[in-house]
Formats: sequence, structure tokens, C-alpha cells
Amino acid sequence: MKKPGFISVLLAFAFLSRGQPIDCTFKPPQVTIHFGRGNVRDLNSGDLSYQRVSTSCPTDGHYSFAPSTSACFSDDWHTILEDHTPGDAAGNMLLVNAAPYKSIFLRTAIPGLKSSTTYELGLWLMNLCKPTKKCPFPLLPNLNIRLETPEGKIVANIVTGDLPRVQTPQWTQHRAYFTTPASTSTLMLVMIDTAPGGCGNDFALDDITFRECVKQTTSTTAPLKTTPATKPSTRARPSNKPKPEPKKVSTVARPKEVQPTGVIKPKADTTSKTISVAKQSQKIFPLPPLVLKTRENALARKIETEAGEIKIELYDNGEIDGDTISIYHNNTLIKSHMRLSQKPISVTIAVSPSQPHHEIIMVAENLGSIPPNTSIMIITTASSRYEVFISSSEQKNAKVVFDLKK
Repeated sequence: MKKPGFISVLLAFAFLSRGQPIDCTFKPPQVTIHFGRGNVRDLNSGDLSYQRVSTSCPTDGHYSFAPSTSACFSDDWHTILEDHTPGDAAGNMLLVNAAPYKSIFLRTAIPGLKSSTTYELGLWLMNLCKPTKKCPFPLLPNLNIRLETPEGKIVANIVTGDLPRVQTPQWTQHRAYFTTPASTSTLMLVMIDTAPGGCGNDFALDDITFRECVKQTTSTTAPLKTTPATKPSTRARPSNKPKPEPKKVSTVARPKEVQPTGVIKPKADTTSKTISVAKQSQKIFPLPPLVLKTRENALARKIETEAGEIKIELYDNGEIDGDTISIYHNNTLIKSHMRLSQKPISVTIAVSPSQPHHEIIMVAENLGSIPPNTSIMIITTASSRYEVFISSSEQKNAKVVFDLKK
């Protein structure tokens, strides 16, 4: 059940989240914007090009808070019976019908965030328009969602890319990770529709959340420090001073010596397997260049997909600070020293039975003015859309793997 207010501040124990960055555990949302219930107050601040209306079918240049839609614009919109928030009753979502020109449709303050703290900004979006033939060239929403300091410095940036029309209503989540400035606890959330209005470009938005990221300490390092081999062995030697006891141990150890002889067969099998894999990889991959051999190639995402063309787009994931990257496809350089910005760096690959495995590796050529080198990768397949947070440095590359679904 939603409470009347727009913003809920929730503090609780940490829990693990899907899609989280490496070594990060999320707390429950510190701030949640769910647009309330009923005829609630407006949260927009400032002089905006959009005007609020009370209908559930807002026209061009208007927005509304409504719990549902039904037969809008001669049934050109999806009929949505409820908002995105699970378990509420008659909860609102934000419905936006695009203005004629690129403009801000939402601006609101986000108070109370901790300084010098990493957060995840998340929100849910839906293209309201059905894939009809009413428009010869249907317009698609393309949003730029930013967090700014009061002085206008960009802290986080989400570029959604085109939100496709789909046959049935479908919510998709968009996320960005950011670190709050040391001296600022209140940020401005600014949302811009970069595409023009007209036939199409209508969307719904709900459940904006801010979750604190708590860095994990890896569990593998602690056991290595607490289980050194030298301490047990030094204690064991004094206790085994009588010579007969080592002889007994040696006789007991004989069955253990049999085990390696039994392991020889699996070793032979594994070597034969690695040889066959190496032969196959030589057909697909050239030898990796030095920058892939001398840096760690950390796996950011592995995706299994059906055969077909895959579109990959890379945007800067924060302030445009001069980050440049090179992109390798199966160890071959395909993009060199490309500057990340709000305009995508686009790559297209084809997954097929003859080429079922693809590796895309992003290499940081510099760290820009705000290290590390970060970007957001938007992946579009024939049936799915993914967002992957990419972080690379002078010691670590970022790798995304695509495999043909079996």
C-alpha cells in the first residue's frame, strides 16, 4: 500500500541485488519516488515546457499522475491496469506525452543523500505506444536522465536510447551508479526527452529509487591469511619425533599415493579437451594484443542469445570528462581511441551457429578528468534489451561475452 507522499525514506538491513556492480551490496532504497495515490501534489520544480493535467491520456506537451490508462488516442496506447509498484492499490505512475521539441519533463530535488557515498539510481520505463501502422515513421522516446549538483555539475547520467514499441506492455529498468560529492547532500534529478513529439514518443515512468552501495570485502583473502601451511607443519614436526610414527604415517600414505595414479586419466582427458578448444579458438580468435594480455579482462556480463544481429551502444555514464576507449571484438581492434559522450559509439555483431561465441572488450585509453573510465552499454538483441555498467582502468579492461543459446 502506498503512502500519500511521493518520497519514502527507508533504512533497513543490507540485501543483495541482481544486476549490481562487482563487490557491492545494496541497502534497501534510501529514497523512493512512486508518485503517490490519488490527486497528489506536483513534485516538479522550475519553469518546465510541460504542463500537468488530470486526465489519464495527456496530450502533446502534457503529463499526469494516473493509476491506469484505457483506450487512449483511438487505442494507440497500451491499456495499463496498474502502475509498476507491486502490491499497491490505485498507485500512480507518471504519464508523459512528448512536447514538440527536446525539453525537460521532470526536475525535482533529492535531499538527504550521504556525502562521498556510492549509490545506485534506478527507475522503470515503458513505451506507451503500440506497434501500429498509424505512423509511417513512429517516434520513439529517448531520455537523458541526470543527477546534478546545485551548481549544475553532472554526477550521474543515464541515456536510455530509443525505447522500442512492443506488442504487450513491458516495464524495463534503467540504472546508473554514482558517488555523491563530499560537500553536497542534496542533488537535482533532471529528466529530458531528447526526441521530438508528434506521432508517438509517449511513455510511462515509475519507482525511482536511490540505494546505497556497500563495498564487500572478498571472502577469499581472509582464509588465505588464517590458513598458512607453515604453522601446522612446524607444530606437527615436534610431535612426530619418534621415528616409528613417521613409518606408520608413510604406510598409511600409500593409499593416498594411489589417488594421483587414478587422477592421471582425467588429466589426460582435460588436456585433450583443452587441445580441441585451442584448435577451435584459433579459427575464431587471433592472438590477443599486448593490452589484453597485460591487463585483467574482468567479465562485466555474459549473455546467452538466439541467432541474429546484436546492436551495442556505448555512452558516457557520468559527466562528459574526456574518457576515451578502444573496443576489441574477439581480440581484433574494431574501434580505436573513441571518445565517450551522450552520442553512442555503435558496434554490430552477428551471432550464428558458425560463430556462436563473441567477446567484446573495452580498453580504457585514458581515465578522463574523473577516474575511473566508466560507460553504460546498451545491448539490443532480437527479443531483449540489456544495460551493462562498464568500468575500466589502466590495470583492468571490461569484457562482455555473447554465446548462442543452446
